[in-house]
Amino acid sequence: MRSVDTADGIIELGYAFRSAKALMSAVELGVFTVLAEQSLDRDTLRQRIGLAERGAADFLDALVALGLLHRDGSGRYANAPGAGRYLDARKPGYIGGLLENLAAREYGMWETLTDALRTGKPQTGFEAAHFRQLYADRERLRTYAKGMTGGSRSVAEALAAKFPWGQYRTFADIGTSQGCVPVQIASAHTHLTGCGFDLPVLAAMFKDYVDCSRCSDRLRFVPGDFFADPLPTADVLILGRVLHNWDLPTKRMLLEKAHDALPQGGALIVYERMIDDERRASRTGMLSSLNMLIMTDGGFDFTAADCIGWMRDAGFAETRTERLVDDHVMVVAIR
Repeated sequence: MRSVDTADGIIELGYAFRSAKALMSAVELGVFTVLAEQSLDRDTLRQRIGLAERGAADFLDALVALGLLHRDGSGRYANAPGAGRYLDARKPGYIGGLLENLAAREYGMWETLTDALRTGKPQTGFEAAHFRQLYADRERLRTYAKGMTGGSRSVAEALAAKFPWGQYRTFADIGTSQGCVPVQIASAHTHLTGCGFDLPVLAAMFKDYVDCSRCSDRLRFVPGDFFADPLPTADVLILGRVLHNWDLPTKRMLLEKAHDALPQGGALIVYERMIDDERRASRTGMLSSLNMLIMTDGGFDFTAADCIGWMRDAGFAETRTERLVDDHVMVVAIR
C-alpha cells in the first residue's frame, strides 16, 4: 500500500474495501478450490463457478492484479502460490472460512461505524445471549466456526511452537469452537491430553474436526457456559480472542475463574491482537477494538500491560508476554 503521506495513498486506503470484497466473493464462489484441480480458460472457469459472462473477465483479471491468480499466455487461469496453499477448501491450511465469516457477519456491519462512534452503542444487538442465538442457526454457526478455525490456525501453530509445553501434561482451550487450537497443540506434543470448552451445540462440530486429526484419542469436548459454569481444570488454560468480546467486569470475572481452575504452578495463556502499550502502532488491534464497538455491548481490545494488570488483580503473580505471529501477542500468567 502506498504511503498515506500522499493523496494517492489516502485514496488507495479509501478504496481498500473493493479489494477485500473481491477476495471474499472469490472464496464464496470457490474460485481457488476449482483451480486447485487444474488451470482453466476463462469460459470454462466462468461456467464452473457460476458467473455471468458480463463482468467475468474483469473479476478474474482483478484477482490476477491482486496477486491471487496467474494467467498464462494462452489465457488459462491458475492459483498463485499463496492462494493455492491457503484458499483451497480441501487443504488443511485453508483459511477461507475466516473470509466467509467476515463476509457474512462483519463486512456489512462496518457501514454502521459512524453511528456506533456517535452513540457509543453496538449496532448489531450483540450481547451475552448472542452466541446462543447465533448457535441456534446451524448454517450461521457452521460459517462462524469455520471462520474461527481459519483465523486461529497460524496463531495455534505459533502457540504450539513457542509455549514450553514440555513442562505440562494437560490443557483446556476455553471457547474452542471447532477445536483448531487443541488439534494444533496436541499434534505437536504427543504427551499432552486436552479438551475444548464451549457451548454444547459445538460438540458435534468439534468431534468432526478433531476426528480428522491424529490426536482424537487425546482430545475431548467439555460442554459448558463460562458465565454459568466453572472452567475445566487443567495444567494450562487458554483464552484466545475471548476477552475482547466482553466489558471489563466480565474480563475480570473470566480471569478470576481461570485462576480458580488452575493448580498451583499452572499457567493461563491469553492471546489477542494486542494493542501496543503506547497505542501508536497496532493498527489491527485498534481496528479490532472498533469492531467490538460495532458488535458488542462493552467489548474492547487492550494492551498487554492492561492484561497483566487484570491478571495480577485476579491473583496471578508471575507474568510475561511473547509475540506469536503477526499482530497476535500472548500473555502468560503463572498461578
